[in-house]
Amino acid sequence: MSGCKAICLVSRPSVRQIVPMHDADEQAAKRIISLYEEKAQSWSELRGRDPTLEEHWLTRFEKGLGASATILDFGVGNGYPIAAALIEHGHQIVGIDTAESLIREAAANLPDGEWHVADMRDYQDSRRFDGLIAWHSFFHLTKNDQRKMFTRFASFVRPGGKLMFTTGSQEAVTIGDWEGEPLFHASLSQDEYKSLLNTVGFVVVYAKDSDPETGGATVWLARRS
Repeated sequence: MSGCKAICLVSRPSVRQIVPMHDADEQAAKRIISLYEEKAQSWSELRGRDPTLEEHWLTRFEKGLGASATILDFGVGNGYPIAAALIEHGHQIVGIDTAESLIREAAANLPDGEWHVADMRDYQDSRRFDGLIAWHSFFHLTKNDQRKMFTRFASFVRPGGKLMFTTGSQEAVTIGDWEGEPLFHASLSQDEYKSLLNTVGFVVVYAKDSDPETGGATVWLARRS
């Protein structure tokens, strides 16, 4: 689950409210990991290496972290453009992704980072980081898996550290199309995201609904108290 996903690049989503999910949506959710591995080369070509679209969000995220901050990136893809930009800015990056091909590419091209083939839902690390990013990756999880992630986010971020992630703008399951394959996305309501953040000790610093510069995703930036 990687980088700027097909919701901003290649997806033509049709949004519908689904409680519970249909069988086809459950299958699309289970297909995410294998889909990104199969389409790793296509994703790398579509994503590119230019961080311009994310630059203002990275500036907000980095503010107050200090020099050489430790940052965990969930869904890092091949490392471009976000992890690469953070490495260039002097930060220490640990990136994980379920797509082995993308992690190999990151390790080959960005040797100053630390890269792991892993799933954000069960990744284990005893370190506490200055920041955590789940940029256009978190929304590929089911609603229930997303709810469980907030305790994990808190466990990885030190007090005073930052969390930045993207979601949809409303509670929904969204099925996009990526080169003929169904591409799963899900989101909770904005009120529920705020509640989940507060429950595990995060304070929302800034949030932007349906940011056109990020392909229409809603961006959340929070600090752990």
